[in-house]
Amino acid sequence: MEQILEKRLKGGRLTLEDGVALYACDLLSLGQAAQKLTPRLLPNAVTFVVDRNISYTNVCTIGCDFCAFHCSPGAPEAYILSQEEILGKVQELVDSGGTQVLIQGGIHPDLELDYYLEMVRAIHKKFPQVAIHSFSTIEMDVLSQKSGIALPELFRMFKEAGLNSLPGGGAEILVERVRQQISPKKISSDRWLEVMRTAHEAGLKTTATMVFGLRKREPQVSASVPGALGDGLRSREQASTQCLSPNTVETKEERIIHLIKLRELQDRTHGFRAFIPWSFVPFEKGVSHHFPKMVTDPFISGGDDYLKTVAISRLMLDNFEHIQSGWLTEGLKLGQIALAFGCDDMGGTLIEDKVLEPTGIRVHTRREDLIRLIQDAGFIPVQRDTNYNIVP
Repeated sequence: MEQILEKRLKGGRLTLEDGVALYACDLLSLGQAAQKLTPRLLPNAVTFVVDRNISYTNVCTIGCDFCAFHCSPGAPEAYILSQEEILGKVQELVDSGGTQVLIQGGIHPDLELDYYLEMVRAIHKKFPQVAIHSFSTIEMDVLSQKSGIALPELFRMFKEAGLNSLPGGGAEILVERVRQQISPKKISSDRWLEVMRTAHEAGLKTTATMVFGLRKREPQVSASVPGALGDGLRSREQASTQCLSPNTVETKEERIIHLIKLRELQDRTHGFRAFIPWSFVPFEKGVSHHFPKMVTDPFISGGDDYLKTVAISRLMLDNFEHIQSGWLTEGLKLGQIALAFGCDDMGGTLIEDKVLEPTGIRVHTRREDLIRLIQDAGFIPVQRDTNYNIVP
């Protein structure tokens, strides 16, 4: 462990084997090394942005196994926000001093390209000071397919309409064996990376994410998965022996593969602004399919696994400047601790979040809340914009 940490602290690049080995390292040594490598806009600073999440529809035909938010077309609780409703929500953001809006939704079969472009144009026209950090890779992929417009031209149109950047949702774990279990209808890992690469080449910056600690939908079997990995694991049986718990889909190796794929793309494009790791939030379907409740699972990722993964991400992603604390899924207290394990940013405020509310997470944070949390953790709070410029 000491040799691997020393290699990284001296500027060396860690390998897949190094990253996997670091999961056996003690937590405090990892955190200490990650902190030494954490760049900051100002000494001892932790940044945050005042933003708002807007979910324009909860209708989605993808049906990812881990999603508590989506509903089918025609369901009683299905909705689509009008342009007026969206502008009203952005107005609330502006009134609170916000500078960024994150708009995402499900894959609605009836929404056409014009709905999205008109939404972006309207926001940009009325609130030119607000950065539109919106739409996932899968939304862009589906819009490209439905409209018949290639991704480079599609991104040009969105950029011209006022889109600033793309969030990194939908990455989960960028390994096909895992994606086939948790989200078989979602775009492949290669396609996710291709969409991001094309966005970067079009001049749109993005973030990147990783959702880990994913629970199994069904027991793993030893059947071979042709071409699922192509980089180490040959079967589900072999993969399951390396999982971090008896109830987790991905292995330690697959988490590191995910990080290396992001690192390789960043080498090519330098288009990622930040990385955000989140642990999976489990839920069970209760009386209503669409309003499940959170469950206590002894096999889900704990705080130690989250902090280790954050620190290892900082060590592996040597070409990423910013790593955000995932306080929304991890809780505010653990989010504070992550600031000492390689995170230099606490993400954004939260007026509402419709995606996680069905799991039981209903946390609202204001600007002053994040300031207090950062200060109480021993750091200096610095408000930023989407481009990581300091907001006076």
